[in-house]
Order: sequence, then structure tokens, then C-alpha cells
Amino acid sequence: MRERGETVKPSILVVDDEPATLFGFSRYLSGAGYAVKEASCLSDAGGAIGSQRFDAIILDLNLPDGNGLEWISKIRESYPETAVVVITGSADIPLAVDAMRRGADNFLTKPVSMVDLDVFLRKSLELSGLRRKDLARQRLTREFRPFFGESKGMKMVMDLASVAAESDSSVLLQGDTGAGKGVLAKWIHEHGLSSSGQYVEVNCSSIKGDLLSSELFGHVRGAFTSAVQDKQGLIEVADGGTLFLDEIADMDPAVQAQFLKVIEERHYRRLGDVGMRKSNFRLIAATNRDLRREVDAGRFRSDLFFRINIFPISIPPLKERIGDIPGLARHLLSFLGSPESDISDEVMSLLQSYSWPGNVRELKNVLERALLLARGGPLSPAHFPGLDSGGWNPAPGEGFRDMEELEREYVRDVIDRSGGDIKKAAEMMHISRATFYRKIKKLRLS
Repeated sequence: MRERGETVKPSILVVDDEPATLFGFSRYLSGAGYAVKEASCLSDAGGAIGSQRFDAIILDLNLPDGNGLEWISKIRESYPETAVVVITGSADIPLAVDAMRRGADNFLTKPVSMVDLDVFLRKSLELSGLRRKDLARQRLTREFRPFFGESKGMKMVMDLASVAAESDSSVLLQGDTGAGKGVLAKWIHEHGLSSSGQYVEVNCSSIKGDLLSSELFGHVRGAFTSAVQDKQGLIEVADGGTLFLDEIADMDPAVQAQFLKVIEERHYRRLGDVGMRKSNFRLIAATNRDLRREVDAGRFRSDLFFRINIFPISIPPLKERIGDIPGLARHLLSFLGSPESDISDEVMSLLQSYSWPGNVRELKNVLERALLLARGGPLSPAHFPGLDSGGWNPAPGEGFRDMEELEREYVRDVIDRSGGDIKKAAEMMHISRATFYRKIKKLRLS
């Protein structure tokens, strides 16, 4: 848990291609009580903000791999609460003014007075704090809440989730695969005390042993054969935010022992390092297994189980809340970019008669496939092959090539419905424009 009253150093990223400037800024700011990270180009800076949350960025506009102006817009779009202070030459003041228009908080001209830099930085951090509070207020105002269902069981789940969001105690989410544990974990984070921090997700079943240790704790150069440079661990990235460990029952015993010490003391070491580090994160874990049985079988540490089982929440499978299917189906169709798609009584009866072993995730996949098969037309039972027999079994000759053609038709239909507006089309499919362009390229659409 987060230790109350502890002062956390503001984290600052300094981006400048002059080694002397980097050294001077870092030395002064570190002495002034900031945690400083350096980057000498836009590429390094992009990698840094992708792996760590910064309170402020000090940015030189003229860098070896481009101008920082365009990057300011990207920072504002992805990290609206981060303060940005621009450093520029006296001849580039029009550029600095342009940077302010794009979202920079302040600018200073070279040579920079360190005292002025400290004053401007503190003012920018105050603005950043106000923005963070405003963003949190906006999140609550617009009630970012995915549709989980309105059955008695799910209302109890959401009541518990609301209570969990009001504290920073560890939460253990239990439920079958595809029931929505990951979505609920994100909801608790968005409505919790750590909502302004990073949400970091780790699937313990897909990363094993030493590799999971390296991902969680990070490592220093030379810690093992392939460790050619220092690497930040996800525990460090989650500092001030939420760490979500999915499928925690699959965590190796050795890693369980290491992680137990972290959640008990909030201190850890990078692999191969001797120095202790600290991270205050909110822990949410999830599993589709009965952890008590795993403990009895000796596959999961009892002491770790008791530390993560402070606030357990069990999500019932979809087959036990069939009454939620109509609302879930309409919500998922809207999420898939087809809110106008109508579900006939015949189709709804088919959906509610199926057992849904894959839960909500399977329902989403089935609806997405049905939209592809319908090619923009009304949904019918024919677009849900296999539900009446318990599963989807492709007919001979029906394979990935056919599904790719159906996806091509679906994407083309979305583009048509957006009037050719790629930004709108990407929003309809709930993906970024870059991902949408890659999909267009992959499907060979002009």
C-alpha cells in the first residue's frame, strides 16, 4: 500500500542533444529535489515516456532527429496532464510561441538561468496538478463505465468494485476466462486513488521464470548474457499507478517469493543491481483458478495468497446471467462500430440459448464475426454458425482466407459509413488511426 505522508520526487525528462546542457540541467535539478531522466533525441524521449510516467518534460526544439514542435502535440494528446517547458535560442522565439499554441506551458531562451528554470518548472507543475484534477473530474463526470450487465449478480460485483475503488487495498478478481476481469480491473483503476498514474498490465501465464522477473523488476546491464543495457521494470513503471497481474496463479514459485517481498515492503532490486528501489503502486490481481486449492496443492504460496486476497471479487460466468445478454450484445455492437445493427427476437433467442463457455469475450468475437458475415446487412441466425450445436465449425474450404475477405468487406463498409473520413472510421472501430492505416495496408484497400 501507498505510505501516507511520504514525499515523492517529481519526475522530469530533459530532452537536449548537447551533453553539457544535459549534465548541467540534471545536476541542478537533481539537487533541487527532482528525479531526472535524460534523452538526447526525440526517439530516446519517445521510448522514455512510453515506459515511465513523467510529471514534466524540459524540451529543446532543435534535435538531431527532428523538431520538437510536432512532438508537443503528441504529448498533449497522450499525456495531457504532463507539464512541458520548452528551451530555445533567442532567435527562435516565434517557434517558442508556436510551441505554446501547441500545448507547451512555458518557454525559456538560452542561456538558461537555473533559478528561472526552477521557478518556471514549479509553476508548470502547478498547472499540471490542476490539469490532473480537472481530468479526474471529467472522468467521473462522464462516468467512464463499461456495460457489465444489470443482473443481480453483476450489480453486487459493481457495488464491491465501487468500494474497492475508494481505497488502495489489494484486490483479487476471480472468474472464468473471458468473464471481464481485465475490464473490471481497468474500471477500478480509472475510478480509484491511483487513476492519475499508469495502468500496467502483466499476464503471468504468457511470461515465465526469469523473463517474468526481468519484466517485473527490470535489470541492469550485464545482469545476464542478453542484458546489454539497463531496463526499467514494470513495478517501477506502475509507481503512483496500478499494477494488474492477470492469471497470477501461473506465476512461478520463485517469482512469487520475490513479489511477496515487494508488496510487503514496497522495496525491490533490479536484477543484477545492489541498490534498493521503491515503488508505490496499487495491486489488482486476477485468476480463473481457485487459489485456495492451488495453495492446498502447493502450487501457490499461502502467504502471498493472504496478501493479495484482501478484497476478493468474484465475477459470475455469462451462463449464470443470461438476462444480461441483450444489453451486453447491444453494447458490444456499439463498441464494434455498428450501434445501428438490430438484433431480431430470433437471433436474441439463439444467443440466450447458448452456454457461452468463453463468456463475454466469446460473445464479442461471435458478434464481430456475425457483422463480417452480414456485410452491412441485418443480422440473422445464419450469421451465427455453430451456436445451435455448441460451437463454430467452419465448413470445408471456409478458413482464414475467407475471413480476411469478410474483414475487408467490413472495413470497406466502415469507411463508406464514415464518408471516407479515416479519423471517424478509426473511432467507429475503436482503434487508433495508425492501426487503421495498418489494417488498410494489410487488407490491400485503397
